Amino acid sequence: MNIVKADKGDLSEILDLQYLAYQSEARLFDNEDIPPLKQTLVDVENEYQRGIILKALDEDKNIIGSVRAYCDNGTVYIGKLMVHPSKQGQGIGTQLLLEMEKQYPKQRYELFTSTRSEKNIALYKKLGYKIFDEEQVTEELRFVYMEKV
Repeated sequence: MNIVKADKGDLSEILDLQYLAYQSEARLFDNEDIPPLKQTLVDVENEYQRGIILKALDEDKNIIGSVRAYCDNGTVYIGKLMVHPSKQGQGIGTQLLLEMEKQYPKQRYELFTSTRSEKNIALYKKLGYKIFDEEQVTEELRFVYMEKV
């Protein structure tokens, strides 16, 4: 596996992977109406212009994972960490997150996930992230905000 910065030409394939990877999140809520599944290519292009998008490639150069981030006022906001469902549990998400931290060394890192995403929370805690806030988004959805300083 190889992790590199995504090119603008990769964004459509990354968005397709996002739609696939976030199905498990949608199942946690029995609801397909979650932001990652409603995002458009224009939205991803805007994120590309604002920060960094990394991609994980398998030996055949297929995109099997991705993560995005941008820095604002000394905080790196990390989002859309995803791994192809058939490749999950192999350390790819961990490697993507650690590589993103290398792109923005010696910063404060922040990310969020649903309180129902127990695997994500466990991964982030294992990598040194700590919960610092929670937010009730809807009756069903509660976010946990995590940071690493």
